[in-house]
Amino acid sequence: MTGKIIITCALTGSIHTPTMSPHLPVTPDDITTQALTAASAGAAILHLHARDPETGMPSARAEHFMGFLPRIKQASDAVINISTGGSSQMALEERLAPALAAQPEMCSLNMGSMNFGIFPLADRYDDWKHPWEEPFLRATKDVVFKNTFSDIEHILTTLGKGYGTRFEFECYDAGHIQTVAYYLKQGLIKPPIFIQFVLGILGGIDASPESLTFLKATADRLLGDTFRFSVLAAGRHQMRLATMGAVMGGHVRVGLEDNLTTGAGRALAPDNAHQVSRIRRIIEEMGLEIATPQEAREMLALKGGDRVAF
Repeated sequence: MTGKIIITCALTGSIHTPTMSPHLPVTPDDITTQALTAASAGAAILHLHARDPETGMPSARAEHFMGFLPRIKQASDAVINISTGGSSQMALEERLAPALAAQPEMCSLNMGSMNFGIFPLADRYDDWKHPWEEPFLRATKDVVFKNTFSDIEHILTTLGKGYGTRFEFECYDAGHIQTVAYYLKQGLIKPPIFIQFVLGILGGIDASPESLTFLKATADRLLGDTFRFSVLAAGRHQMRLATMGAVMGGHVRVGLEDNLTTGAGRALAPDNAHQVSRIRRIIEEMGLEIATPQEAREMLALKGGDRVAF
């Protein structure tokens, strides 16, 4: 429990659909507003996906990202982290398009191919706002999220070596940490490494204290002192495992991409800033401090917001 804690806010993602919450940001205005209020609440890093503003469907079109990226950068010093994950139903070239156009300080990078099952969500709703939503969710029963070793090397080389982008390495299971360790030995990944432990996605490791301690022990064994870690837990597990991560010396990620509720009962969170404020209060009541965007840049050796392409 030393040092300052980086809060990452993941605003919209590609898991939840507009039917599930009226507060999920979809349009460029929605995403910009919620990004700025989340940053004001204490988020040092903003993890961003885009949506088609007409339908709310996950989008990897560069023009959809450019509808909010420059506006956020002009109004906030927060680190902008662009997804290379898109959704499991997008091809690699499609998923990489916005990051290649924007050349950001950070990108997320899923460290392996996996079953990514969000189809159980479809059973919770009967009345859909858009016709694409239910088929999109149910399709994940027979779709593999593809990030092969070749895909990972391509992303590390193109974005990392090519543009100086650093990564939030998303590890959904222990084998993903082994992949990080392999590329560290190969020299394609350089310290400091920023690992995001992702718990609670069907197809990955479950969201439990035992799983989190196992992932941390595995990273300690394979990566030594080369890494920092953050904790992301899906749904109702979000706050308790993020809190546990902070106690263990890690950083935290919250946001409507990962959980739509307040965490107190089943009430919908009114916006992303609500979750940021809540985890910030927990962190500070434990006697810890949150990191500013500039402190996060220093901890993670980021290139700076002046070296992006938006």
